[in-house]
Amino acid sequence: MNVFWYMCAPDGAYPWQPEGSRKVDYGYYKQLAQAYDHLGYTGALFATGAHDVWVLASALLSHTERLRFLVAIHPGLVAPTLLAKMAATFQEFSRDRLLINVVSGDAKMLGAYGMMLPHDERYDMADEYLQLWHRLFAGESVTHKGKYFSTEGAKLALPVSETIAPPPLWFGGSSDKAIDVAAKHVDTYLSWGETPEQIRHKIETVRVRAAQYGRELQYGIRLYVIVRDTDEQAWEAAADLYARMDDTAIASNQRFVGKSDSVGQQRMTAMHGGLKPDNLRDLEVAPNLWAGIGLVRPGPGTAIVGSPDTVLRTLEAYQQAGVETFILSGMPLLEEAYRFGEKVLPRLDVQRDVAPARNFTWSTLFDRDLSTVKSA
Repeated sequence: MNVFWYMCAPDGAYPWQPEGSRKVDYGYYKQLAQAYDHLGYTGALFATGAHDVWVLASALLSHTERLRFLVAIHPGLVAPTLLAKMAATFQEFSRDRLLINVVSGDAKMLGAYGMMLPHDERYDMADEYLQLWHRLFAGESVTHKGKYFSTEGAKLALPVSETIAPPPLWFGGSSDKAIDVAAKHVDTYLSWGETPEQIRHKIETVRVRAAQYGRELQYGIRLYVIVRDTDEQAWEAAADLYARMDDTAIASNQRFVGKSDSVGQQRMTAMHGGLKPDNLRDLEVAPNLWAGIGLVRPGPGTAIVGSPDTVLRTLEAYQQAGVETFILSGMPLLEEAYRFGEKVLPRLDVQRDVAPARNFTWSTLFDRDLSTVKSA
């Protein structure tokens, strides 16, 4: 099992409120990275936020020993050759501790960076982008003239085909286009906060699609966790969060997510409908799985709530559904990382060894695209 913890601002006990927010700066990030490394987490997710994740991950690398860095990238915002060079450098300096989280995002977020492609076309572009990525990490010299990218004799100077392993690709997306890109290109498919039964069906869909390309993937899920000594205490902690979810914060977040063209975000919103019922347990969408956080936070808004035993049983239910990797978080990040890391993590068989990326044979997967690609 792989267990990651979240690494991104904002943070605090109630980060949707000014009085509940915590200052997140370089000193605090160092505390987080060293805590995750010390507690035995597999790695940390560097999600897109106020700080640039590549600068942040690079700045924290020397403060850790075994922690793996799952760093978000947006296809198309950085040229594929440049991103491959950045990743190869990070792999060399970190001793193969880099993982890449491919994020196609939504129109609103990417529009701020100048990308105006509609939803489906973003995935067509990502498909071409990742084809180039694989060829570069295979050590090829690539000349390519495509719909979205062109290169002339692109080649990585570092020995990527000899001593530097290509960082494994992780990817999340719920639309049919997204699933196809995942099936063709990535190592680990990620999902947001679905119930064990929902994720079981989703994994089967992705597994069938990957098999069409002769591939097998691993599967992960992003969740919050609220763990306390007893179930009652855990739900009391959830109730404390719920009481702080005021109408202004809920309305602000729902306006934000309502404009998203992300299918995953739409699935999360459907769990609560943007409405706060009088009883927080009305948002318990499966045993011990609470969708209330999605009222005030975008992205994966569901949390496992319960005692260490209850949390373990819920994680096992996800494992039985096919999930091998968990990306977890709590509020505040530091305190909840310790709470989970001391009450639950020692009872899990967590993968900590830094392993090389799996071999990837580009030509066997994309023969149908070779007619548009010319090697230098």
